[in-house]
Amino acid sequence: MPVNGKIEIDKVDRKILNFLMKNARMTFLEIAKACGISSAAIHQRVKKLEDAGIIDGSKYVVNPKALGYDYCVFTGVYLDQAHVYKSVIKELDKIPEVVECHYTTGKYAIFLKIFCQDKTHLMEILINTIQNIPGIERTETFTSLEQTIDRQVAIT
Repeated sequence: MPVNGKIEIDKVDRKILNFLMKNARMTFLEIAKACGISSAAIHQRVKKLEDAGIIDGSKYVVNPKALGYDYCVFTGVYLDQAHVYKSVIKELDKIPEVVECHYTTGKYAIFLKIFCQDKTHLMEILINTIQNIPGIERTETFTSLEQTIDRQVAIT
């Protein structure tokens, strides 16, 4: 089946992707044994998937709570004018606690995911940093009580 009009991915490619999504540290040899092909073939297929943009890097996932960031919030940002979007994004990118930023349709122009140590830390980020960025009219913040689903897109 063509993906993004770029390449065909078959059953083996999908199996490889599922293995890597579950455990990016899995060796090509382990994947090769599970797929019944050589590790060189796995290497070639992974390279093909990377070149096509289907695999977009690999990384270790750090648990924010283990580092003392116990407070996860989502903040909707209202802009005073749409044309300030790019300058606002540049300023938001400087705030390390902002881990995701989405330009959205609907109620908010921008939607953020933020990790803080506690409510005091959150207040500092909102009042002294985010709400002082030129172009931001106001914000609305929601506290995450529990993350119940965390997964990547399904590869079927």
